Amino acid sequence: MSPRIAQIRRWRAGAAVRARLRDLTGTLVVVTGGASGIGRAAARAFAAEGAIVVVADKDLDGARETVALIDIPPPTAGGSTAVFGGGAHAYRVDVADEQQVREFARTVRDRHGVPDVLVNNAGIGVIGAFADTPQSTFEHVMGVNFWGVVYGCRVFSEQMIERGTGGHIVNVSSAAAFMPQRDLAAYSTSKAAVFMLSECLRAELLEHGIGVTVVCPDLVDTDLTRTTEYVAPSNELRSARRRRTLAMYRRLHIPPEKVADAIVGAVRHNRPVVTVAPGAKIRKWLMRFAPRVMRVGARFDIGR
Repeated sequence: MSPRIAQIRRWRAGAAVRARLRDLTGTLVVVTGGASGIGRAAARAFAAEGAIVVVADKDLDGARETVALIDIPPPTAGGSTAVFGGGAHAYRVDVADEQQVREFARTVRDRHGVPDVLVNNAGIGVIGAFADTPQSTFEHVMGVNFWGVVYGCRVFSEQMIERGTGGHIVNVSSAAAFMPQRDLAAYSTSKAAVFMLSECLRAELLEHGIGVTVVCPDLVDTDLTRTTEYVAPSNELRSARRRRTLAMYRRLHIPPEKVADAIVGAVRHNRPVVTVAPGAKIRKWLMRFAPRVMRVGARFDIGR
């Protein structure tokens, strides 16, 4: 048998193993950045499908609030609470700290088992000109948004491979990965890196029965829009940029629950790339078919 034929057979075998996740009842799902926004909505969506959810966030109190929303006493409870009598667990984790992520992964394995699904959702935002963005700020954005995803993918994929029954990884990127934009150099770079990492891992992990999805939503109404760091030479410019950006989000935002539903569907059907909201689909289309238009649009200030 030729090496290529053997490889194709491994792909088919891996796809067959991963197909078990069409039914999420009884699965173990890890969600980072689960204290609010997309992470909280995703945790609740998976729990409603019968999954046990591990919620991780730097904000432990927020993670516990998410757990409380899932672990509602019967008979009003749905999802994992109704099936398993307590379907969510909260942990404090800084995803930018590799050692913390590794310790977290060991704890999850020892207490709950190897996850079937990992949702790398934790992220932060920064808006401002590249020249005004301190190197430390740029590195911090990359540390959370990109390296945090790398660390999560590494430790949990190792567990999934060792177990041998497949799994699925969801990496939350952004529509910003498709289209350059002035004043978003750090954020867009981090999300574009997540996009390419996900595409590479999808090809690499297929034979192990592990699917990989990258989710690219447009403007989502989450705490990220309110906690984003704004960098500018003066307080007046920072305040003006914040007002313009928040006004734009109020006009165009989508609810996090819509993204959560897309994530659950992507795991069930092993979708490679998921865009959420028309704006994300338009950006993806422009990147592919009208790059000149995309580059001209990138010159305009955000919110104008």
